[in-house]
Amino acid sequence: MEVRELTKAEEEIMRVLWQLDRAFVKDVLAQLPEPKPAYNTVSTIIRILEKKGLVGYTAYGKTHEYYALITEEQYRRFQTEQLMSNYFDNSLKKLVSFFVKEKNLSLNEADEIIRLLNQNKTEP
Repeated sequence: MEVRELTKAEEEIMRVLWQLDRAFVKDVLAQLPEPKPAYNTVSTIIRILEKKGLVGYTAYGKTHEYYALITEEQYRRFQTEQLMSNYFDNSLKKLVSFFVKEKNLSLNEADEIIRLLNQNKTEP
């Protein structure tokens, strides 16, 4: 399945579906922050996500229960790959360097990154 970039509104709906696992439009709407969008707006966004192949549903008469067809981890991986290729020339070194400079990475955080990298090298 091809993962595609989501709009801010689509991502907000997907986050609710990932959290709830399965939901009706009214359930998604209940989880959204104030000011809440109109029911029809949420329904339309979910149908767009369905057409993109990111959301599936189970029909109960005229009512539909929706669920995500991709995991949050799959989308996170996609977004990370996009970030790496669009802004850091697919260089992990450039990405880490950016965070060291911009976010004032602490020594403990740097040690943790090194530990994770070393752990990743030793795993099959």
